[in-house]
Amino acid sequence: MKQVCVLGNGQLGRMLRQAGEPLGISVWPVGLEADPEAVPFQQSVITAEIERWPETALTRELARHPAFVNRDVFPIIADRLTQKSLFDKLGLPTAPWQLLADHSEWPAVFARLGELAIVKRRTGGYDGRGQWRLRANETAELPEDAYGECIVEQGINFSGEVSLVGARGHDGSTVFYPLTRNLHQDGILRVSVAFPLANAEQQAQAEGMLSAIMNELNYVGVMAMECFVTPSGLLINELAPRVHNSGHWTQNGASISQFELHLRGVTGLPLPPPVVNSPSVMVNLIGTDLNYDWLKLPLVHLHWYDKTVHAGRKVGHLNLNDCDTHRLSATLEALVPLLPAEYASGIAWAQSQLI
Repeated sequence: MKQVCVLGNGQLGRMLRQAGEPLGISVWPVGLEADPEAVPFQQSVITAEIERWPETALTRELARHPAFVNRDVFPIIADRLTQKSLFDKLGLPTAPWQLLADHSEWPAVFARLGELAIVKRRTGGYDGRGQWRLRANETAELPEDAYGECIVEQGINFSGEVSLVGARGHDGSTVFYPLTRNLHQDGILRVSVAFPLANAEQQAQAEGMLSAIMNELNYVGVMAMECFVTPSGLLINELAPRVHNSGHWTQNGASISQFELHLRGVTGLPLPPPVVNSPSVMVNLIGTDLNYDWLKLPLVHLHWYDKTVHAGRKVGHLNLNDCDTHRLSATLEALVPLLPAEYASGIAWAQSQLI
């Protein structure tokens, strides 16, 4: 039996464990503070569900482990400075950007990037945290400790957001899912919609960009790439060197889920292209109590993370997939009264994508 240790024991590690069971792969999600003596890492392939981690007794041990797949890639992608520098090195389109080191740079920043600046912490910020949207009269809102620890990007006028989830094998082969359309609210992914066939031009551009990145890094397993849709094509926003929230629809909407695909990649199992036969919708459950009435709707698949519910926390997701988009849309409509009021606009957006 193959064995995989996952650094991090959140919902992504949990879903990797679930995906491993049918394959005969024993998956061990482990907390960062776990006792190394209690973790069977010596006989395992090592992967991670997080980009960065503090130094602990366990992470020191794993950092020396030769079977830690992508070990040297995580620091590059976890830091937005080195991540953006990678895009520039490969000639891949991304929002114009620079390091923000000092207050004195603001006039030049706005002169170069325009009236809206997006400031992001180099490490750690996600789901809207550690990010600021600033105009010239708002720069005092940026905390003092952000200078030197942030990049600043041009605010992009985009028409939509999409993500590509793909995987690369040890032999350099790559496979991809169709592009996923995403809606973010308050910086957190709210809803994703995917179709068996995405826009061909966008799909080709995205696959070319993500292939270039994975090949440059000699990356193995699943990687996700988030992009803005603009009149001149896709602009890369960010990368995730792991399974990704916007790929959760694959659990019920593809022949191979992103979690199984990642395990196949890191353990050297066959990596055929996943088959997608019908449209899918994923609804993120954010700070929302469990409601089994969702299961009265036959298209709804519930994935509950068994986490304490509090505001802004991802606690689960709902997957819906069906070849009939009218039936999908009707099921989404039936979900609206079963969810808090703030979900209505996201569900309406998903219904608009299905037309």
